[in-house]
Amino acid sequence: MERSVYQRLDEIEGEHWWFRARRSILKSVITRYAPRSGTLNILDAGCGTGGNLAMLAELGALEAFEFDREAREKAARKSAVDVKFGRLPDKVPYPPGYFDIIGAFDVIEHIEDDAGSLARLRQHLAPDGRLIMTVPALPWLWSQHDITHHHFRRYTKGQLEGILRQAGLTPVLLTYFNTLLFPPIALLRLAGKATGGKHEGDDTMPSPRVNAILGRIFESEKHIIGRVPLPVGVSLLAVAK
Repeated sequence: MERSVYQRLDEIEGEHWWFRARRSILKSVITRYAPRSGTLNILDAGCGTGGNLAMLAELGALEAFEFDREAREKAARKSAVDVKFGRLPDKVPYPPGYFDIIGAFDVIEHIEDDAGSLARLRQHLAPDGRLIMTVPALPWLWSQHDITHHHFRRYTKGQLEGILRQAGLTPVLLTYFNTLLFPPIALLRLAGKATGGKHEGDDTMPSPRVNAILGRIFESEKHIIGRVPLPVGVSLLAVAK
């Protein structure tokens, strides 16, 4: 990602509605799909500036790696986690077959070899472990946001299932999410492309009231994900074994 994007994420991921709601959704999904009870060994693969570390640390014994040095330093300052240098697909600084949960939260779209990266993460799962991942959805939503975040692609549900299976993983849950807010977000993306706008609004903090309302709407999806089919969404979420 561009350096300014890392800085902005570090500033807003604690309070911005999208990050807060996604953390709540991910916590619910991890708890529901954890392969066993007791203390879980968890890896945050590509932890960025560390916005998910505190939440993940509540759920088990946490490890994390990140490629970017400045992001790694920011993440380490936010937590007691020793955030190691790592890079997908060729350098994961942990032994194989160890982790009960590996999280890759909006990571794989940044890597050219997505299937190879998932295959490498699979090697580090315990025998009954779970990979839990999110990616941006729907190629036609491609916008300036994807460019500044250095995405290689956005995914359809079928494409994501395909690369999971190519990597030797079997989907347990595969669903769109950020569905309730999909219509206004999609309209904004399409309007930005039609007018040639830079579409910088994704990484800005709305007013406290708007931030709270959007967060409640998005977070409410944790009660339906995996229980009710969601036909479309801004993002995709997968649990795979």
